[in-house]
Amino acid sequence: MAGGAPAGVPDPRSGADLPFGPLGVDPRGSRRSRAVNAYLTRATWPLMAAAGRSHPRITAQMIQRARPGLNRTIERLGPPPRETRVQPVRESFRGGQVRGEWVVGRRAPQPRPGERIVYYLHGSGYVVCSPRTHRGLVARIGNLAEVPAFSLDYRLAPEYPWPCAGNDTIRGYRWLLEQGYRAEDIVIAGDSAGGHLALDLLYVNHCTGTPQPGSMVLFSPLYDPTFELAVQNQLGGVRDPIINAVSARKILSLYTRTAEADHPRMRVRLRPDMTLPKTLIQYGALEVMGADARALHGEITSAGGLSVLQAWPDQGHVFQLMPQLSSEARHAVETAARFITVTAPERAGG
Repeated sequence: MAGGAPAGVPDPRSGADLPFGPLGVDPRGSRRSRAVNAYLTRATWPLMAAAGRSHPRITAQMIQRARPGLNRTIERLGPPPRETRVQPVRESFRGGQVRGEWVVGRRAPQPRPGERIVYYLHGSGYVVCSPRTHRGLVARIGNLAEVPAFSLDYRLAPEYPWPCAGNDTIRGYRWLLEQGYRAEDIVIAGDSAGGHLALDLLYVNHCTGTPQPGSMVLFSPLYDPTFELAVQNQLGGVRDPIINAVSARKILSLYTRTAEADHPRMRVRLRPDMTLPKTLIQYGALEVMGADARALHGEITSAGGLSVLQAWPDQGHVFQLMPQLSSEARHAVETAARFITVTAPERAGG
């Protein structure tokens, strides 16, 4: 990579944790972020507590009823930039369907095999959200990095339990490869549960001899789908502005159900014999899933991979999704886009 990293982003080949000084980020979050987090705590914790106390069948019904309204709210809080182009995809492939959408920002070219793309995996506990809710975030990443993005529409729980979403992710990746996109040109990006989907993909790729993506960008990734890491983090005193870890564990079980906790596609173990993409992990320093982000960073580096870990002060879960609520969201997405640019593969003769 001639010339090294752009200003503000150390070369990710170092694999070192990043202090905030070189990034120009204040040691504390903005006053606006702190106010928003205080409001979210008052608004969301009672709702999550109610879901956590309910019978699983009632919790599933609550999720299904709340899903449309919640999705619409998230869409309004993070709309895509003007001139964003969207192309829906619904294709039969290898005994199933690939559903999603191409999201192309104003500064990004149309998707074309042989060029770089982002493969985005949205989060939200495997039970809510869609490419539409995350269209704004995906468009901002692609626009800043000047690459198109394919955002996967995977099946959700409770209607479709484990491993349906993981299988959809694998199918989507292989569909991209068969379209002519090279693995090294694919940037896997995702948030929350999308982080776990990314790990599942890496594991299955390794087992099947499928080439791995070139780089990976994860926001508040889920590493432990039993949610035990997050629960212990909360019991240790971490007060997440959005997530009640005990309730969230019950909601997450709507997807995992009877899956064995130590199944290799549940608790993914990365090994030195795996080819691992260069990875950027961002998380909010207030969130209980910070334990997952740190564990994943440790897993990657222990396996010999290169990982950059960033804990953003006074931020909550996937703060990048809602720039209207967090002024830090723009800076974090800019950093993620620069990371994508820095980790671009060398071109022959370039």
